[in-house]
Amino acid sequence: ETYLNVMGYEDMKKKVHLVFASLFTDRAISYRHDRGFEHQKVQLCATCQKMVRSETGSAGVVFSLDTESGFQNVVFVTSAWGLGETVVGGTVNPDEWYVFKPTLAEGKDAILARTMGSKMVKMTYKAGGGTGLVDTSVAEQTAWSASDKDVTDLAVMAVKIEKHYGRPMDIEWARDGDDGKIYIVQARPETVASQKKVGFIEDYKMLEKGKDIVATGRAVGKRIGSGKVNLLKSIDEMSKFEKGQVLVADMTDPDWEPIMKKASAIITNRGGRTCHAAIIARELGIPAIVGCGDATEKLAAGQEVTVSCCEGDTGNIYNGLLKFERTEQDLGVLPKVGMKIMMNVGNPESAFTFGQLP
Repeated sequence: ETYLNVMGYEDMKKKVHLVFASLFTDRAISYRHDRGFEHQKVQLCATCQKMVRSETGSAGVVFSLDTESGFQNVVFVTSAWGLGETVVGGTVNPDEWYVFKPTLAEGKDAILARTMGSKMVKMTYKAGGGTGLVDTSVAEQTAWSASDKDVTDLAVMAVKIEKHYGRPMDIEWARDGDDGKIYIVQARPETVASQKKVGFIEDYKMLEKGKDIVATGRAVGKRIGSGKVNLLKSIDEMSKFEKGQVLVADMTDPDWEPIMKKASAIITNRGGRTCHAAIIARELGIPAIVGCGDATEKLAAGQEVTVSCCEGDTGNIYNGLLKFERTEQDLGVLPKVGMKIMMNVGNPESAFTFGQLP
C-alpha cells in the first residue's frame, strides 16, 4: 500500500505498520498463491520520502514504449492535475502524448500525437494529513496538464532510464507546483507489451458489423470479448460475478483483480491506458475499454454485448453477441530480399503494429 501526505512521527509510524500489514491483503495473498511464492519468505521495505507538491501541479505515468502494440520507438506520456494517484488508479481520464524517439534523439520536435482527457477531478492534500478528491475547474478540464516542454523533458528522462536498466520501463512522475521541477518518483520494468513474441501475429476480426454501438471508450489491447453484462458498484459484490461475464464498473483498483481474472471483457467509466484496469487487462490478455464516461448508465445487467478493441484507438461496445474470429500466424524465419519493402497503411492508428512486421 501507499500512503500520501503523512504528517508527524506518530502518523508515519502507524502508516509503516499498515504498509507491513499490506503483505497479507487478499490481493497480495492471491498474487503469491497464483505465482507460487511462499508467504513466509516474502519481505517488504517501507520507504518514507518527502512529498513532491504536485497537488498544485500535475503528475502521471510514462511508458518507454507503446503499451498497446509494444512498439519501442515511442514514449507514451500521461498526465492529470494534482497527485498522480488519480492517473494510476483510473479516477480520471488523463491527457496523453506520443513522442517519437529517433526524432527526439535529433533534438527536434518529436511529439507525434496528443489527446486531451476530461480530467474531471484531482487529488489534493487534506488539512491535517491525507488526501481527498476535488472537482477540477472548467479551465483545468480544457487545458493541457503538461506543456510540450514538460512532455519532451519526460521523454528524454524515460529514454535515459530505459537505457540505464536495459529494458522498457513503467515510470511515475510528478511536477512540483512550488518549484516547477519534474521529479521521477518510481520506475519499474514494463512486463507485458515488451514481452510480446516478435514475428508472431495474433489477429481479431469482427465477422458481423454491429450497427448498434451502445458506448465507446479507449481501447486496451487488440482483442474482442463478449458475454452478459454484470454491473458492479463495489468490490463487496464480488460473489455475484460469474466466469465469462463482462465486468462493467465506474472504475477498478487492485482489489478487483480476482473478479477481472474471470471476466471476458472489462468496461469502466473512468481511467486511461495507464490505469490499473488497463494494466491488469493487458497482463490477463482480456479486452478492456476504459474512460467510457457513461457505460454504467447505458449498459444494463444481463445485457448481451460484444466488446471490440480491434478497430483502432476507440473501443466499441456493440449490443448483442456478434460473430468474430481469432487467427494466429507464426512468421518464423523469413528469407532476406534485395529490396526495401514499404507498407501503405490506411489507418494511422495501426502504424505502430504494422511497423514491427519483419
